[in-house]
This record gives sequence, C-alpha cells and structure tokens, in this order.
Amino acid sequence: MKFGKRLILMSVVVLLGLGATASAQEAKQDIKLQVISPDEPMAKAMSLAKAAEFLDHQSRAWTQVKKCGTCHTNFPYLISRGQLGGDLTALAEVRGFFEKRIAGWENDKKEDLPKRDTEVIATAATLALQDGLSGGKLHPLTRKALDRMWTVQQANGAWDWLKCGWPPLEHDDYYGVVYVAVAVGHAPDSYAETEQAKKGLDGFRKFFKNNPAPSLHHKAMLLWASQKVKGLMSETLKKSTIQELRTLQKADGGWSLPMLGDWVGSDERPNDRTAPSDGYATGLVVYILRQAGVPPNDSAIQKGVAWLKGNQRESGMWFTQSINTDRYHFLSHAGTAYAVMALKACE
Repeated sequence: MKFGKRLILMSVVVLLGLGATASAQEAKQDIKLQVISPDEPMAKAMSLAKAAEFLDHQSRAWTQVKKCGTCHTNFPYLISRGQLGGDLTALAEVRGFFEKRIAGWENDKKEDLPKRDTEVIATAATLALQDGLSGGKLHPLTRKALDRMWTVQQANGAWDWLKCGWPPLEHDDYYGVVYVAVAVGHAPDSYAETEQAKKGLDGFRKFFKNNPAPSLHHKAMLLWASQKVKGLMSETLKKSTIQELRTLQKADGGWSLPMLGDWVGSDERPNDRTAPSDGYATGLVVYILRQAGVPPNDSAIQKGVAWLKGNQRESGMWFTQSINTDRYHFLSHAGTAYAVMALKACE
C-alpha cells in the first residue's frame, strides 16, 4: 500500500524517547534507494550490524523519497529494526512520519486525510505490532489509529485492502485481515480486551470461518495470529500447517516464496515452485515456526538459521525475487526484516 505526504524532521526522536539525535540538515536531505540486484555477492560473514544499516537506509530513503508506507519496505522495518539495537535515529524518523499522519487525520486539510482505508488499517496494525514487539506500552497515537480502524471494518469482518498486484502482501483482502489479527493480538496494554477490539475480533473469526486461506503464505500468517488470538485456528489445523511448512523446506535449509502460493505478477511469468530459497520465505517461516512453539534446537529451525547465516549479501540484505516483476525486488526489504527477526528469535 502507498500513501502519506510529508517528511518528518528528526525532532521526533525526542518524542519517541529513543535517545538518538541528528542534524536538521541531514534529516532534510533526500537519500536514494539502493538498487536491489540478484547478482550482488554474498557477504564473507553474516553481520546483523550490516543488516541494520541496509534496513535503515532503504526504509529512510523510501519514506523520504516516496513519502508513503508500504508492506514491503517501511512497515516490516518498523516491526523488526528495534530488535537490532544500535543507533535508532532512522527508526525514529520513519515512525515519526506515520505518527504525524495519524495526528493529522482529523484535520480539515485535504492533504492530511487518509488517502484510503488501507492507510488507516496498515498504519494502525504496524504501530500496534511495533509497540507490542518492543515490549513497550500502546502509544496514544497507535490507540487512536486502532480505534479508527474499526470504523471502516466491513460486515464480513474484512477491509477493502489495497490490491495493486504486488503479491503476497498488496494483493488481496485476506492478507489485510490476517495482518491486523497478528497486530491486535500483540498490541500491549490488553488492547484486545477493549470493546472495539472484541467486536472486531469477532468479525475476524467470522471472516476466517467463511474464507479459507488462499495460500500457505496466508495460512502461515494465520498460524502466527492464532498464537495470540483464540478461535482463529483449531489445534488440528495448527499442527497440519506446521507440518506443511516443514515438508516444503528445501535441501539447503531454506524456503522460497513461490512455494507458499500460486501468484501471477505483472510480467505474467508462471509461479516457479522450484525457485531457489530466498530471504523472505526463509525468514518468515522460521520466525512463525518459532512463534508456534517449535524450539530453536529443532532440526528444521537449525537448518533454516544456517541458510540465513550463509546467504546474506554484501550490502547486508537477504535477496528475494519479486513475484510481480523483475524490474524491482522490493520484497528483499521485507525479506531482510523477517530474516533478522528469525535470527533474533533463535538466539
């Protein structure tokens, strides 16, 4: 999804209490996105510090230059970057961009209003998930966005999610519902127990009952959500989903995104289930298996971690082939985010 307008200066660092500083000149200076190439050499040694540098640069550049939020870049960045520690200046800037958007939604100015329902949904869910995974409290602006999110939930329990042909994230309504389910389940301060959330969660249960997951990717996301929200998956379905994911692990220890669904991108090339392992699928599957209770010494987890440690690129990223087009490989941003989350979950 893409939306938003204005760049926030680094003064938001003080507001977020992250303790990082930067000059106004640096904050105003646009930076360019690094081009993602499948031919980039492998790193000589895995480095989480390099991963942090890559994530900081790409997400800060996207926010400054594109001035929008996307499921493949600055949203996964927000939920992953804090786990790496270090200088969190860029994280504060990106978070501040979205907080500024939330604060302006009730203004009379047209440019400050949400561009579409997806902006409200994705922003609320991402900030709630970040608040929860960071171990902090629910930020007042996050709560404001979540409360607004329920006002645009449809009778079938879903939302009108942005469908712009970028699978598996910006592709169908199911992903929007399951992503919000993950976020609400993780939201701190018992937000899921509020009246608005309870009603919304009932809508989730209705939607998932009437709409089976269209792909293993989305079923894996539902497995993640079901660890925090009751009534989304039976124990039998949880176990079978874990087994499905285990069965698809490649001999090299990784997973590939085309194995998790059947998608056709704008290039209209067939979905290649024999494609090599990639950062997004491997990171996501390892992380979700860990959330589902698979121990770090499990052989599938250990093989997945070994793949991640051996397949980082020199820039710090983990490459992921785009499902949509060979012109861009923005899923490498999300792939890097989930790769570091998986590695941290297995420490």
